Amino acid sequence: MAAIERMEVGQRMSRIVKHNGTVYLCGQVGADANTGITEQTQTMLDKVESLLAQAGSSKEHILSATVYIRDMKDFAAMNAVWDAWVPEGFAPARACVEARMARAELLVEVSVVAAEK
Repeated sequence: MAAIERMEVGQRMSRIVKHNGTVYLCGQVGADANTGITEQTQTMLDKVESLLAQAGSSKEHILSATVYIRDMKDFAAMNAVWDAWVPEGFAPARACVEARMARAELLVEVSVVAAEK
């Protein structure tokens, strides 16, 4: 049985969990919750990219992503940043749902599953 590797382990969650060649990231939000949807989405994706690199993966290896957005009125603006970030030909399976966030100022969150390189 393959070992489970947990990275950046906290009391409530691990930021990265690796098992059997698959990388699971905990939900990521923007760096500054007081900015708009474009900035929150970009800094959220920057964090995803950094965590994937730390785990031995990359955005080209994302298998699936679930995007949680506070208000669907921001869907097009979030997608503009997402589309510029995802390399052509490497779009993962993705779902996007409107959701109540843990803090009111958060506009977007993403949960990612990727393959190791």
